[in-house]
Amino acid sequence: MKRVNLFFTAILVPLDYTILVCAASFAYWIRFTPMIKSLRPVSFDLSFDAYIQIALIMGLVWILIFAFSGLYGIRQVRLATELIRIILACSTGIAVILGIAFFFRELFDSRFIVLAVWGSAIVFVSIERYLIRMLQRSLRHFGIGLNRIVIIGKTKSGQSLRSYFQAYPMIGFEVVEHIANFTDTSRQKLLELKKKGLIDSILLANPEADKKEIQMIKTFSDTEHVNFYYSASLFPSGAIKPIMHTLAGQPIIEVPKTPLDGWGAIFKRGFDVIFSLIFIILTFPILLIASIALFIEQPGNIFFVHKRVGQGGREYRHIKLRSMIKNAHKYRFDPEFIKKYGNERGGTPLFKLTHDPRITRIGRIVRKLSIDELPELYLVLFGKMSLIGPRPHLPEEVANYKPSQRQVLTIKPGMTGMAQVGGRADLDFDEEVQLDMYYIQNWNPWLDIIILIKTPLVVIFGKGAY
Repeated sequence: MKRVNLFFTAILVPLDYTILVCAASFAYWIRFTPMIKSLRPVSFDLSFDAYIQIALIMGLVWILIFAFSGLYGIRQVRLATELIRIILACSTGIAVILGIAFFFRELFDSRFIVLAVWGSAIVFVSIERYLIRMLQRSLRHFGIGLNRIVIIGKTKSGQSLRSYFQAYPMIGFEVVEHIANFTDTSRQKLLELKKKGLIDSILLANPEADKKEIQMIKTFSDTEHVNFYYSASLFPSGAIKPIMHTLAGQPIIEVPKTPLDGWGAIFKRGFDVIFSLIFIILTFPILLIASIALFIEQPGNIFFVHKRVGQGGREYRHIKLRSMIKNAHKYRFDPEFIKKYGNERGGTPLFKLTHDPRITRIGRIVRKLSIDELPELYLVLFGKMSLIGPRPHLPEEVANYKPSQRQVLTIKPGMTGMAQVGGRADLDFDEEVQLDMYYIQNWNPWLDIIILIKTPLVVIFGKGAY
């Protein structure tokens, strides 16, 4: 690991301790402000000197709790994950304080201070960690702390990773070389780059690489002390978390389809019902205005009802606001129409046109803002769809899917999902399916929340919109 990154990891300990003491001081100050005192008179005798001594000791206890919560890991985690750990660690710290408070009556009598410390600590530490990340990102723009990486594999996956690293340097990767295979010639080239200090990591982006090549790259990374990453295809990976059983004295591995079984399915259904109801109430005025505008532009049925394939390959009636001319779906099979306008997803089961002549003027607006999808909230409420999941698929599309691609039918289709927030219409079909498969195999409640938060941002900025 680079020294600058180790420095930022090490400095978090004294910074967190300082911030926690500051949060404790801030909570004490708030308690004695005239406004709070007028609302809740002070009924305990605790000087600031005595209080801060306790805070200094408890700060050390909280640092230990932070450490056990994984807040000082060498590898940086996602910001959302770090924030969750901060909240859990601070909550555990408060639980410890409440336990100790039984032996220190003055703290137990000041429940306001305890709650204020809890809230202040979460806010202060979260801001501190965010600022540290921003500082690291700023330094990367100047080449400080970058992970200089060599990509092996002139594959679609390799090209995609290279483009991503170049487009987002703030994540910390700089591509210094991109080669097709690991050969004796390329090995010598990498050795020269290593001697010049220009390589920190190797990323193998070729799922078709044989065991011999993988072993050669791994040996090179071990002997030359560079990190080794491997990008594998999602389709043959099976389950991310297999379940071990012992039957007849033999280890048996169960390959689950998705964590969305059992309690996962129960949680997700509850999540869908609650939030779909909230969104239906909040978006009803928008849906009403859009419906009136579409009817004025083109009188008739304002809804487009069509068959889609849902969970388990079962068909259901899908409903959206009408945004195209009458019988628009028939043109996708019209040879003359396709010859004139083409199909940007030719060679795949899908049909797509960025500048689709079938879309009406108002329809283009409701599509751009994703207003046409609001009726899907009712499908979520009644269990035909989910808020988050793979894109709803047409029967004629599914009929052309490869067996591996049909795995997206494992769960209910969603109004939004990883593919939608990861590029929407900009993704090709294989990339879309890979993102959907990642979601299916690695679902967790927090992933749903992140996707739900990202969706309006994607809609507002119009990334990948039709």
